[in-house]
Amino acid sequence: MLALANTVLFVTVLVRAGDQNEDYLSWAIFAALAIGGVITILQASRTGWLGAGHVLMTGAGPHFIAVAVLAVAAGGIPLLASLIIVSSLVQFALAQWLPLLRRVITPVVSGTALMLIAVTVMGIAIERLSEVPEGVPPAAGPAVAVVTLAVATMLAIRASGIWRLWAPLIGIVSGCVGAVLFGLYDPQRVLKAPWFYTPDLAAWPGLDLRPGVEFWTLLPAFLIVSLVVGIKMSSDGVVIQRVSRVSPPATDFRLVQAAVNSNGLGTLLAGIAGTLPTIAYTPSVVTLITLTGVAARRVGYAIGIILLVLAVLPKASAVLLTIPSPVMGAFLLMIMGLLFVEGMRLVVQDGLDQRKALVIGVALAIGVSLESQSILADLLGQTWGASLGNGLTVGILAAILMTLFIELTSARHTRLETTLHISALPKIDAFLTELAAKIGWNDASAERLRAAGEETLTSLLQSGSEYDTENLPRLIIVARPGEAVELEFMAVFDEENIEDRLTHLSEQAQVPEEHEISFWLLRHYASSVRHRKYHGIDVVTVQVEGSR
Repeated sequence: MLALANTVLFVTVLVRAGDQNEDYLSWAIFAALAIGGVITILQASRTGWLGAGHVLMTGAGPHFIAVAVLAVAAGGIPLLASLIIVSSLVQFALAQWLPLLRRVITPVVSGTALMLIAVTVMGIAIERLSEVPEGVPPAAGPAVAVVTLAVATMLAIRASGIWRLWAPLIGIVSGCVGAVLFGLYDPQRVLKAPWFYTPDLAAWPGLDLRPGVEFWTLLPAFLIVSLVVGIKMSSDGVVIQRVSRVSPPATDFRLVQAAVNSNGLGTLLAGIAGTLPTIAYTPSVVTLITLTGVAARRVGYAIGIILLVLAVLPKASAVLLTIPSPVMGAFLLMIMGLLFVEGMRLVVQDGLDQRKALVIGVALAIGVSLESQSILADLLGQTWGASLGNGLTVGILAAILMTLFIELTSARHTRLETTLHISALPKIDAFLTELAAKIGWNDASAERLRAAGEETLTSLLQSGSEYDTENLPRLIIVARPGEAVELEFMAVFDEENIEDRLTHLSEQAQVPEEHEISFWLLRHYASSVRHRKYHGIDVVTVQVEGSR
């Protein structure tokens, strides 16, 4: 219901704003639902570089609407389709370069993006509460919304068993019953809709293969919006892994890369079809997983198949689309509230210091302010004003730029490149000894730093597999001195995650087995250990505290 309603709503807004005909509207809705179903199925799977391996319900998103309307006005749907296709390449590039951007696309940026998305959509949800037909009392919309929100929330808080599972649907049904009493429910859409839709290929708008001035003028705006969508997807890939487990393991960033790639494929297919690009409805998914406790991948397969079927059954779609706007707005408010909390949790779990707090505060202030006051539209003109005047876009860009500034102005790091082999230990030990002397650490702190480096190398060798001595993997160590020394070990490994291993050890009895001694020692010497697994590279970040 949520995926269908959102997809049809956003596509209809674009088509109506672009003054397109009913044939194209039917085609665009069909294509958007079909692509959403395919990508939802793909996200639930794990196929290497594609598929998040979790439930990520996908459909048309609102992020491209502002620039898409400009493109349709400037050159029609073919120009829009070409711009979407080119902008999809940004998401593929982001997925590929995610390991290199890990210090810019941080949990602070991802959490801030989630909070900004929640705040942005809350405004849309509030606007829906007042959408009532002529002749209906204005108070009817808020009254129905209160019924929906109250029933869904109380059931989610107090109900158990099957009642808790159905809390969202019961809340929506209760709101619809209230809408009938107030005269807000209109069944005409169902009566007029056909039973079956046969795709009309003649309605396909085609592509503009001869880029002109309009294309190059609008392309930067499309690339920025696509980057924002890619960053949101990287955040979604992290969040969905955490909420889908009772005891979440360390984030597997290979699945995050695959999630971004899959959405990039959806954007590419949407461009070819000439419809609105896809986005994962993570707020809805997170809310439903939180409320129901259900996160099985087969649910993702089922949702995808249902969307594919609904794409050719407009009568069934119309039944769901009769849900009044105040009802959907109320449920959207609850979803966005939970998403905002999820963004806060993502930020806090990564550790919140003064600099991170400032980045979050400034980005949120900019994003929320521009969402309520579109001052950039007058300063930058219609094209850039429409894209950069969006509070979500500017807020996320502000968070990225501030994080990049922190990274560029941080203490100068030192680097060592060697091979992933025990023979590299003397070289690593000398590198860390020199570092400790340079920053003026005392002997005990220097010894702790050297021991942490040794145990990290040993742990990586134990968690990895046997390598050909003639073709050893590269091992790059980057040291960043500060209040504590941060060591990054970058290499290639198998499936095991050291961070998970350390968590597992903390739950065991305090008698380690012989092959686990290095993990125990590493946990003793380091104040924190983070292990990020990407395609082609693993990054183990170890922090060691010391004194002079």
